[in-house]
Amino acid sequence: MSVLSLVLFLLSVQQFWAQEDPLLPFSEHLDLEHNVQLKWGFDKIQGTILFQLSVNTSGWISFGLSPNGGMTGADIVIGGVDNKGTYFTDRHALGNSMPVVDQKQNYKLLSLSESDGKTVMKFQRSIESCDENDLPVTILPMKLIYAYGETDDISYHKAQRGTKEVNLLKYMPRASLSNATYFDITMENFMLPANQTYYHCKTARAPTFDSKQHIYRIEPVITNYDLVHHLLLYRCPPTVTEPLELECYTKTERCMETIAVWGVGGGDFEFPEVAGLPIGGNVGDFFYRLEVHYNNVNKTAGRVDSSGLRFYYTSKLRQHDAGILMTGLAVIPSYAIPPKAKSFLTYGMCDTTYIPKVLETANDLQVFSVMMHTHLAGRKVRVGHFREGKQIDLLAVDENYNFEFQQVTNLGKTKTVKLGDKLLVECTYNTENRNTLTQGGLSTSDEMCLAFLFYYPAMNLSGCESLPHFSSLVSEMGAGDTGTWLYMMNTMAWNDSSINEYQQTLKKINQTVIVVNSFNKASITNGTIPDLKVSPPEPCVRACATKNLAFMSLFLCLAGMWAS
Repeated sequence: MSVLSLVLFLLSVQQFWAQEDPLLPFSEHLDLEHNVQLKWGFDKIQGTILFQLSVNTSGWISFGLSPNGGMTGADIVIGGVDNKGTYFTDRHALGNSMPVVDQKQNYKLLSLSESDGKTVMKFQRSIESCDENDLPVTILPMKLIYAYGETDDISYHKAQRGTKEVNLLKYMPRASLSNATYFDITMENFMLPANQTYYHCKTARAPTFDSKQHIYRIEPVITNYDLVHHLLLYRCPPTVTEPLELECYTKTERCMETIAVWGVGGGDFEFPEVAGLPIGGNVGDFFYRLEVHYNNVNKTAGRVDSSGLRFYYTSKLRQHDAGILMTGLAVIPSYAIPPKAKSFLTYGMCDTTYIPKVLETANDLQVFSVMMHTHLAGRKVRVGHFREGKQIDLLAVDENYNFEFQQVTNLGKTKTVKLGDKLLVECTYNTENRNTLTQGGLSTSDEMCLAFLFYYPAMNLSGCESLPHFSSLVSEMGAGDTGTWLYMMNTMAWNDSSINEYQQTLKKINQTVIVVNSFNKASITNGTIPDLKVSPPEPCVRACATKNLAFMSLFLCLAGMWAS
């Protein structure tokens, strides 16, 4: 390779990572002139948030969180590069004057550079506040402030300052496209039966496009919020060639590749700038199945509904095709949750080792969002991430699951699931107010334990789930056949001891692991459930924890902490 070729290659790699940093998936210009750009990502599991501030200046730059958009009470960092090297301090503002240096330096500088008239500062802090001079990062929109100078003499910023309100932890990108185009897939004046739970399905062809398009935003179109519990859109295999409308699951469903999902309490969802759902062109002229779960509590007959989903699309293609993978506990009634349980755990496992068994071309998953789903008894959902037999992360966690508020959640950073990794979906249920078994199933009074993973690059993959091996369960519980097992379950004296014993049995027996591609080719194997551990996040990030500090600086910092 020539020197010129090597340089061009390195520049292309640098440009690629400039466009796509999995740790900094979110981006906003804080000013109208686009001189100030903030990128960020977060990890709720670790309790940290990462920022990168880029400003078109060779002087000092600053960023802060403000209670009201002004200086007073703001939590601020100031940094830059001068002829002596880099400087960076954690400060707080008492008013419209020079911010005061915090006694505790709780922001951690990761890198600081200046080149071609641009200064770039990357730093990290805890999501929670670490002292009285820090502001916590909340799930509500926050007022972000910035300022900068033309030199490294930190003085009055004049007009080089500003404020912008951004929701850092619940950020949803909004593409600014002129002449936004969209299409709807909805029910059309469907008259509901007098059933409490009813799943209605409509299989239809999507609009055709001469060339490939990317769907970048999905919005719910709900006509009866009191009836619609959730919506799913599935892509059908090429063998489905006719429209159809009927009650779901009354015949074998062939359309099972999840394309879109919405749950009660959720809102719009927009894909990150690097990915979009493909439709048209080489994706093919597929049919799609819209599934609407109606929860008609009062069993009112004659209600008419036209709910569905709206898809915004663009011919300006993103870098990756996105996909959605359904993981968790397979939804069939071969397991049951006992009554009177304060905290009962179920598990569903996705073993990505077997994805290549159903696909000619398989790749790692870059997971950026997730929607977790249970029914009324669900209280918590956790998604554990395992590699080579060891837990390496919690992919997603909802410690306060609310059946009435289900939405797609950004992970805060893109997480890589390598082929061979295992994902464990753990659901916690409370059935203290129930007197009978709760089956796994479709009804609102039944239960589910699912996690829909939004990822790229897309594969022709529809599901990666598991369920307890039924014959092993029957045998382990000392029942000779299914009938005996059902009798045992329904007549069991359920108390803390018997509930715990049954829970441990479900976990320790073999699991049937199922991986299915878009064309319903399946891999069915056995597996076991690993132990899931939840570690509390570190309470505070301290500047002296920075790995890039010199050993002597680290020693002095630790010595200071020991003496305090």
